Formats: sequence, C-alpha cells, structure tokens
Amino acid sequence: MSEEYGVIKVPKDLLEKVEKRIHGTEFKSVDEYTAFVLEEVVREDGDEEAEEVFSEEDEKKVKERLRALGYLD
Repeated sequence: MSEEYGVIKVPKDLLEKVEKRIHGTEFKSVDEYTAFVLEEVVREDGDEEAEEVFSEEDEKKVKERLRALGYLD
C-alpha cells in the first residue's frame, strides 16, 4: 500500500537547519523528519486518530531518535 504525499514549503534557511539537525540521526530525509515532527504535534493536540498507544519497540525507537537529536540524555 503506497501513501499519497503532499508538498510543504519552508524557507530555505529553515530547511538548511533541519538538514544539519538530522545529520547523523536515523532520519533518512528532511521529509521523514518533518512528518515525524508533525505527527507528534498533531498527537499532542489531541487528534483522536493519532492517539494510539506505542508498542514498547515503537517507544524505544522514538526515544532513540529524541536522544540522537539531543532532547534526552
């Protein structure tokens, strides 16, 4: 099953900052990182569809990503 994608435009300076931020992390692209961040924001805003419980493996992956980005020790 393939997902459909849209386009999001961001200022070039922000794009460059994101590229630097994800360098050396598990994120393969700015698109992947942006989708991850937006999913987290939507989930925090109480979107009922996004309120799924993480499996232990998913939670571990999220923590590893956040640790790689310097948000967790």
